[in-house]
Amino acid sequence: GDGARLLQIHEQYVAEHPDVRFEAHTLAWGPPFYTKLAMSAAGGRAPEVATLHLSRLKGFSPATMLDPIPVDLLNEAGIRESDFLPETWNRCVVDGKLYAVPLDLHPFVLYYNTEICQKAGLLGTDGRIKPVQGVNAFVEMLAAVKDTTGKYGASIETTNPWRMWWTLYGQLEGEFFDEDGTELVLDDAKALEALELMAKLAADGLVPRSANYPALVAQFTSGDVGLSFNGEWEVTTYQTAKMPFSMAPFPVVYDVPKFAGDAHTFVLPHQSNRSQDDTKATVEYIAWMLKHSAAWAAGGHIPSYQPVVQSQEYLSLEPQAEYRGVAPDVLFDPNAWFSGSGAQLQEEAGAAFSGVFSGQATPKAALAQFKAATQTLLDTPSPV
Repeated sequence: GDGARLLQIHEQYVAEHPDVRFEAHTLAWGPPFYTKLAMSAAGGRAPEVATLHLSRLKGFSPATMLDPIPVDLLNEAGIRESDFLPETWNRCVVDGKLYAVPLDLHPFVLYYNTEICQKAGLLGTDGRIKPVQGVNAFVEMLAAVKDTTGKYGASIETTNPWRMWWTLYGQLEGEFFDEDGTELVLDDAKALEALELMAKLAADGLVPRSANYPALVAQFTSGDVGLSFNGEWEVTTYQTAKMPFSMAPFPVVYDVPKFAGDAHTFVLPHQSNRSQDDTKATVEYIAWMLKHSAAWAAGGHIPSYQPVVQSQEYLSLEPQAEYRGVAPDVLFDPNAWFSGSGAQLQEEAGAAFSGVFSGQATPKAALAQFKAATQTLLDTPSPV
C-alpha cells in the first residue's frame, strides 16, 4: 500500500508545483533498490533525493555516498529540529551533520479482528482491545482467541521473525553491541527467554509453525486468527478487504515498552556536482512532503513531523492514530553496516530463528547459529 499511496501524494505535489520538473522513479524494495541507489551515489550521478530507511544510514556510509542536508535551507522551508522527536532526529545526525530527514516511524504493532476479539472477551466497553501486560496475560490473550477461532490465536511471519524477537529482547532491555559498535555483547539469558516464549507459542498452537509474509496477511484476512503481529503498513490491505479490525500497540510482554521499528527518511545521494538551485528545490520538496504527511500516515505510518502528529487531520484517522503513543519507544535495529530493514542481519535472524517456530531447532541452537553469523558479519569490513 505504501507505493500506491506515495504516487498519489506525488501527483498532488506535481499539480501544485507546475514550475518544478519532477520525475519520480519506483524500484523494487530491498536489495534491488539499495544496490542501484548505492551504485548511483558511488558514481556521483545520483538522483536529487531518495528515500532511505533510517536503520540503513550507517551502511550507506554518510560523507561518501550521501551529501549532508543544508539545515539553513531546511529552516527556510519551515522545518526545524524542534519539530521532531529527539530520539529520531539525533539518529539522522552523523559527525555533527544532518544526513537524513525523517518522514515517519513504523513500529511493530498489534492488529485485532474486532468481531473475533469481542467473542473472546478481549474488548473493553469502548470497543478497543483491553491492554495486557506480562507473559501470562499475553499467552492467555492468544489462547482466548484460539478457543474462539478453533485454529490459531495470532499470525506472525515465522519464516523471518526478527521483528518479534527484537521487540521481546528489547523489552527485556537486552544489549546487542558495545558502545563502539565493534563487539557483540548479546545477553544470552535474555535472548533465550525471548526465543523460548516464541517456541512456546508455536508448540501450544497459538501461532502457526510455518508462515511466510503473504501467509501472515492471509491468515488475518481470512479469520483463521483474531490477532496479527506485524508492522503497521498493512492497514490499507485490511481496509480494502472490508474486514472488521482495529489496531493497538504491541503488548508490553516484559519489562519496558519497546517496539521494533524503523523510519523512512529523505536523503541526498552523493552527486559530483550538486546544483545549489536543485538542492534548494529538493529541500523544499522534502518540507512539502513532511507538511502533507497526514496523507502518508493514512497508510499506517506515524508521522515524524510533530505538527502533523498534533493535527486534527491525523488524530481523526481510525485506527491509524491508535498506536501513535509508541513513537518515542520505537526500537531501531542494531547500528551496523549489515543491519537495518531488509539487510543481512535480518536475513541471518530469519535463517536461525525460523527453526524455533517449526520445531527443527532448539532456542539454544538457534541463538548459537545467529551469534556465529552476526560475528562473521562484524568481522567483515564494510564494503563502502
